Amino acid sequence: MADWAPVLVGVVLFVLLSPGLLFQLPGHYRPVDFGGMKTNGKSIAVHTVIFFAIFAVLIMALHLHIYTG
Repeated sequence: MADWAPVLVGVVLFVLLSPGLLFQLPGHYRPVDFGGMKTNGKSIAVHTVIFFAIFAVLIMALHLHIYTG
């Protein structure tokens, strides 16, 4: 049985936390921009830290598992 939780959580978080898709922290003109579809190096770094923190909490701390088959 394969554990698909890390894969599914990673894909969903990657899509939702892509800088500029839903929000960008820090933004180009404001501290938070919504739906700008533009990015910079600082926002990539911030979104990477946010991604890792949420991923670690969901997978390691809450022991999230999705088994198939």
